[in-house]
Amino acid sequence: MVAETTLFIDLEALAYNYQVLRQKLEPKTKFLAVVKAATYGHDPGPVAQKLVALGVDYFGVAYASEGAALRAAGIDKPILLLHPMAAHFELILQHKLEPSLYSVALIRQWVEFLASKNITDYPVHLKFNSGLNRLGVSLNDLPEIIDILKAPKAKKTINLLSIFSHLGASDDLEAEEFTLGQIAQYEHFYNMLVGDSAFEKLGLNRPWQHLCNTSGVLNYPQAQYDMVRCGIGLYGYGNDPQHDKLLKPVAQLKAPILQIHHVAPGQSVGYNHGFVATNSTVVASLPLGHADGLHRIFGQQQGFVWINGQRAEIIGNVCMDMLMVDVTQIECHAGDTAIIFDQEHGAQDLAEAVGTISYELLTGLSKRIKRTIIP
Repeated sequence: MVAETTLFIDLEALAYNYQVLRQKLEPKTKFLAVVKAATYGHDPGPVAQKLVALGVDYFGVAYASEGAALRAAGIDKPILLLHPMAAHFELILQHKLEPSLYSVALIRQWVEFLASKNITDYPVHLKFNSGLNRLGVSLNDLPEIIDILKAPKAKKTINLLSIFSHLGASDDLEAEEFTLGQIAQYEHFYNMLVGDSAFEKLGLNRPWQHLCNTSGVLNYPQAQYDMVRCGIGLYGYGNDPQHDKLLKPVAQLKAPILQIHHVAPGQSVGYNHGFVATNSTVVASLPLGHADGLHRIFGQQQGFVWINGQRAEIIGNVCMDMLMVDVTQIECHAGDTAIIFDQEHGAQDLAEAVGTISYELLTGLSKRIKRTIIP
């Protein structure tokens, strides 16, 4: 039983998932743990500290503030900043984050910024757009990038540690042709840049290669190169029912039943008469709502929870702080526990019921939900 809505975070499940993914890799392949979005809605400090103990080589975050939070939690591993912005250059420098340079303009801005600070040999990563068309330099940018890298100012200020890209459909085996095309484009870009700019002659180290996300590791292990970047897999989801069976969900969201109502035929439940009973209905109210990340789309009998081993549909409109479920056929009482998702009933099941994905459900969980670590 739980006294309040609680997200339990099982660090042993995290360790298990890490080992499953690690075993898919060559011993020499580095492992970058993606911990953006508050470790996908979990708890950044304890999760990152556990990952350090497990032996990850790198961390990845989306924004500089996330990297700063990791440093405040005592994390001293290298941190790849995936989506840097010029407005955050000082913060990046302050917390020794390693920016992904995804455009020619950003490369130039970063080099000038470092030069103005008299900083030398700062680690950076270059992102290539191989087909996701979100962020990344293009093949057409190569001549300009090579000119920048050859220039004394860039040679002095930056240390290009890696060249990477991001797969857009590695979880979809029907999109294999697209993914193999991305891999080929990425390799072509890498070889053109590293070959044409004659890194060794310039006194530069060969940049690492990394491309695979969780689904890439599971479906395209031949493209693991020097490092992989795993996010959702660490938290227990493999974007495929067969892969999900290999992993253990780390988060378990539970809430207590606050009150039970007996609703007569013709009476309504929730705002705007969102549910009108056609038969005598027993309704349980749970302290969880759209302000907590269970959005209105989960209402109207689209979403569900589990109470005493049985599925209870969410009825009416989800409120800001509360949702109501139909327990007419379930023996339960105020104080009993409702499971929103756990290791048996994963977040992907609830997410798929409303046409979304586990990522959105997990990362949408608000900070006001209590987090409890299971060591």
